[in-house]
Amino acid sequence: MNLTSKDISGDFPDSNKIYLNNASVSLMPTQSIEDMKEFLISYNSIGPDSKGSEPFVTEKLQNVRKTISKIISCQPDEVVLTQSTTDGINFVASGLSFDDKSNIIIRGMGHEHHANYYPWIQLKDKISVKNLNIDKNGLFKLDDLESLVDQNTKLVALSHALYNTGSILPIEEIAKILDDKIPFFIDSAQTVGCIGEMDVSKIKCNFMSFNGSKWLCGPMGTGLFYCNRKSSELLKPMTIGGESAIIYDETNLAFKELPDKFQTGFRNYVGIVGLESSARYLMNFGLNNIRQKNQYLSNLFREELSKISNIILYGPDDPNQRTSIVSFNLKGHDSQEIVDRLEKQNIILAVREIMEQKIIRASPHFFNTESEMLQVIDEIKKL
Repeated sequence: MNLTSKDISGDFPDSNKIYLNNASVSLMPTQSIEDMKEFLISYNSIGPDSKGSEPFVTEKLQNVRKTISKIISCQPDEVVLTQSTTDGINFVASGLSFDDKSNIIIRGMGHEHHANYYPWIQLKDKISVKNLNIDKNGLFKLDDLESLVDQNTKLVALSHALYNTGSILPIEEIAKILDDKIPFFIDSAQTVGCIGEMDVSKIKCNFMSFNGSKWLCGPMGTGLFYCNRKSSELLKPMTIGGESAIIYDETNLAFKELPDKFQTGFRNYVGIVGLESSARYLMNFGLNNIRQKNQYLSNLFREELSKISNIILYGPDDPNQRTSIVSFNLKGHDSQEIVDRLEKQNIILAVREIMEQKIIRASPHFFNTESEMLQVIDEIKKL
């Protein structure tokens, strides 16, 4: 069967809405919700703080690390469980050592998502924060990156794909420029689970952060931080506790190995169970199949939008250079007003921004259907 036309909407809870805001928070498969329910019942039956609960919970944590490690092609102990993408970004921003000559390189300043902007700007009183100039799609010239890197560059921090235009950055080419000499952090919140199979050994990043509630279709309050085993030595944990360190000679502390080093007091077990179930569901469908279907839906939506007069489209024309995000505006109309009017028709989109410009963002995922795309187009034509 051609998976681009396969309707899997029945695998998700019934809804009378057309949900196209997956770049923010995605829907969860029914199996994930049921697995979370089953976990809570079993956990309470065993006794949450009983002797039997520890191996029960440990197995669940091991399962999610194994599943996520397969999705990004790393070792399970390199997967740190967090609550959000922001957690992982702050691990790096707060954990690296700098001196007064240090600099870091980021992209686009205010064009960047706040989570991958504010933590770096907070360092500007301690170090130099260098900015990569961008084009209308948020992309930059590789030559500009090469010219900014020097012997005092301690980190290059970039998004893998952009939350506003959907542009995918050439991460592997960037890694070749850095050549394992400059630590490389990637915010992959908009790519893992959306753009096909990923391999951190090919990307050659030191650190990567993403969450479970966007394209991985997991619950809110779940996140993942990939930390290369060797690179963990570059970071000092933000927090410390009995789970992350040991004490010796009464007053001396030593951090544990990955992943425990960064995981102080983690307790969102039920969320992790839901995330692992969703990630497994995506893997069964096939990550490259998801990419193919997402491209099909977004290309269809973009093509039909282009036929409407007064439509302004954002992002690269080449579908291989963008995620399934389709950002647009309708001349003479307020973006928020359009999103509000469509929500009254049970169509869920989002308002985002490209610098100061408010735009409408649609972000279909693989459970959406061709007929849904065309229904939304029909409603936009009526505006």
